[in-house]
Amino acid sequence: MRWMFLLTFGLIGAAILIGLGTWQLQRLDWKQGVLADIDSRISSAPVPVPATPDPDADKYLPVQATGTVLAGEAHVLVSIKDVGPGYRIIAPFELSDGRAILLDRGFVRDSAKDTARTTGPLSVTGNLHWPNEVDSYTPAPDLDGNTWFARDVPALAQALGTDPVLLIARTTSEPAPTVTPLPVDSAGIPNDHLQYAITWFSLAAIWLVMTFFFMRGPRTKPES
Repeated sequence: MRWMFLLTFGLIGAAILIGLGTWQLQRLDWKQGVLADIDSRISSAPVPVPATPDPDADKYLPVQATGTVLAGEAHVLVSIKDVGPGYRIIAPFELSDGRAILLDRGFVRDSAKDTARTTGPLSVTGNLHWPNEVDSYTPAPDLDGNTWFARDVPALAQALGTDPVLLIARTTSEPAPTVTPLPVDSAGIPNDHLQYAITWFSLAAIWLVMTFFFMRGPRTKPES
């Protein structure tokens, strides 16, 4: 009876773990479809900035805008792989229709944080975005040092006097840009479902091996 109990317990446990792994594969397929949709949306033909952009409906929307980069900017701390630490430059951008939005001009190295940058007329092609970078662990911005630790769109808009809309530049008409654009892409969106699936399937295999081990029981030495 002992081996029957162990076999049943082992098979049920393995079935649960295999089921979790299969579910993660299904989630992987779903997530790949979501990322494909996002990539397609990001790279589609740009349109004018909507009159009333919606954070849900217009997320990643490709737009083309003409306006004026105004004085004043915020510096958002960021680190770029193979480059190192630096800052995203967020500037107020007055559109040709008089509205002011936030413009993520791109990246500068730490040493160029306080370097004067050009303002004035500019044409920008990029994507609207409302990044979710703020949580309970995000430090409050250092307003005296003009250092932010996340792209908190509502807070940045209040600080720079704009609408809570962020345009992330992909290309600009600036002839000699001093800021390197960091365009929107799907690379930063987590997709760990394959690793999770491998973990669950590996645990199922270990569970079956351990079940077999316990079913064999302790070996007894033959009497001499």
